[in-house]
Amino acid sequence: MDKIRITGGQRLNGAIPISGAKNAALPLMIASLLTDETLTLTNVPRLSDVTALSRILSNHGVDRTVAGKRIGQSAETGQNISLTARQIVDTCAPYELVSTMRASFWVIAPILARMGEAKVSLPGGCAIGTRPVDLLLMALEKLGAEIVIENGYALARAPKGLKGGEIVFPKVTVGGTHTALMAAVLAQGTTVIENAAREPEVTDLAACLVKMGAKIEGAGTSRIVVTGVSRLGGAHHAVLPDRIETGTYAMAVAMTGGDVMLEGARADLLQSALDVLTRAGVEINETNEGIRVRRNGHGIDAVDIDTDPFPGFPTDLQAQFMALMTKARGTSRIRETIFENRFMHVQELARLGAKIRLDGDVAHVEGVAKLTGAPVMATDLRASVSLVIGGLAAEGDTTINRVYHLDRGFEALESKLTRCGAVVERISS
Repeated sequence: MDKIRITGGQRLNGAIPISGAKNAALPLMIASLLTDETLTLTNVPRLSDVTALSRILSNHGVDRTVAGKRIGQSAETGQNISLTARQIVDTCAPYELVSTMRASFWVIAPILARMGEAKVSLPGGCAIGTRPVDLLLMALEKLGAEIVIENGYALARAPKGLKGGEIVFPKVTVGGTHTALMAAVLAQGTTVIENAAREPEVTDLAACLVKMGAKIEGAGTSRIVVTGVSRLGGAHHAVLPDRIETGTYAMAVAMTGGDVMLEGARADLLQSALDVLTRAGVEINETNEGIRVRRNGHGIDAVDIDTDPFPGFPTDLQAQFMALMTKARGTSRIRETIFENRFMHVQELARLGAKIRLDGDVAHVEGVAKLTGAPVMATDLRASVSLVIGGLAAEGDTTINRVYHLDRGFEALESKLTRCGAVVERISS
């Protein structure tokens, strides 16, 4: 397995292009199963999760074409992918494919909606809690699907097609909302989704589905109304910029000091996180180019946060923010409300000298004067990049093991940081 070695202590100055959002690209790719025409996506990030999902879609009969490089494109910029599912040749998504990535379970919705049956392995993915799929399956049952769990697979049937219904989620679920949307667009009649996720990635999926001919109202609110149509067509759609990557690099600049333009970033996608950084003493300015992040001379102030569904503070930025708070003045309180077991990065940050005390779903982070480089191990996608942030500010070298987690969600991380003055090196196994 590859490792990343970081020599800390360098300020970050320059510009970082923000990639397309992984959490938007994956459901958009899955939506290609809903039509026999071509869905072309631009600004798709070059990530291992995208490659893995491409293999899964190919198993179902989706043809994939990646456009050649265009002027201005590089390893740090998105790619153009065309997906065509003229025929779904296999309604089964096997364990060996689905187990590598949780989001791949969402193929159950479009395959069921289009073919009347689907057999999908229960998912794998990051080990940050149980994250059951019961709400996703409940949504399909509300649309008339018959579902049984057998030998580690969800078997769904709707031989006469799905029918519109009312789906009321007991808690906000992004995966559940994605699933409900993709199932409802081809269902007969009207579907109402209550307590729907409001995340930008849900809105992006809805916008793409509308381009394909779907009838959707209310995306971006907690109540979405879908009027089913008999078929969908092809479309062209650009993946929105990655708000989690934006927040991650903003926190890296906050941690090290410096002045960086996050090119193509949109403040409206993560305003709550940017507000928190402002309270911590970081200067944030939105421009026509993106978001400019600066911290020159001013120390880091301790700030308390609770993670919450959008538009609240994202759980996917919790680990990165905790890394930032390890060098804050005072003690911060971080409460994780979305996932259990999402504090696995605490012990690794402690190896760098952080002082963190856990009390149930709350972490108390006492700022320290300095961090010291050490060998650490990534445990999941977001935890791994929190160790990068810690390593950038630590004295000496930090070696991060199991960086395949980073490759799942951060496009060209080493080169983006290096171009701004960081000393980051990938060590191939």
